[in-house]
Amino acid sequence: MATHLLLFECEVLRPRWGWLLFLGILMVILGAIALFIMPAATLGTVLVLGWLLVFSGIIEMIHAFRVRRWGGLFLHLIGGVLGVLIGLLVVTHPVAGAMAWTLLFASFFTVIGLFRMIAAISLKFPNWGWAVFDGIVTLGLGILLWAEWPWSGVWFLGLAVGVSLILRGWSYVMFALAIHNLATPIEIRRAA
Repeated sequence: MATHLLLFECEVLRPRWGWLLFLGILMVILGAIALFIMPAATLGTVLVLGWLLVFSGIIEMIHAFRVRRWGGLFLHLIGGVLGVLIGLLVVTHPVAGAMAWTLLFASFFTVIGLFRMIAAISLKFPNWGWAVFDGIVTLGLGILLWAEWPWSGVWFLGLAVGVSLILRGWSYVMFALAIHNLATPIEIRRAA
C-alpha cells in the first residue's frame, strides 16, 4: 500500500520537477558557500539556534499561562524562562555558543560511537560489521572534536551545515531528474 502511495506522489510531483531541481541546485550552492566560509556559517548557525531557543521559550511561557490550572504550570514557566535566557546568552555571545554546541556534539558523538561499537560487537546481528564501522567513524569524529577544541568550535557547525546542504541538495537534484525521466504515467491499482 505504501508503494502505491509513493508512486502516486511521484505523478503529482512530476509537473513540478523543475522546482525540485532548482531547490536542489540552490542547496548545493549554499552548501558550497558554507564550506568556503565555515567560521561565518558556524556563527550564522549559532545565531539561528539561539533565536530558536528565545522564540520557543516565549511560546512555552505563553503556553504556561494558558494552562494555569494545570499542575505543570511552573515546569513550563521555568522551561520557557530558561529557553529565553540561554537563547539570549547564545545570541549575544555567538562564539561562546559555538564552543558550547561543539562540546555537546563532541560528547554526543563520543558516547554514541562507543555505544554503537559495543552493541554491535556484543549482539553480532547480521551485517554487524557496518554498525561497528559506523561506531568507529562516529567515535573518531567525537575524538577529533575533543582534540581540536576550542578551534573545532569555529569550523564544526559550519562544516556540518555545508555538508548537510550539499547532500540534501544533491538528493533533490537526483529525485527531480528521476521524476522527470519517468517514461510513462504510473497506473495505480486499488485493492478491492
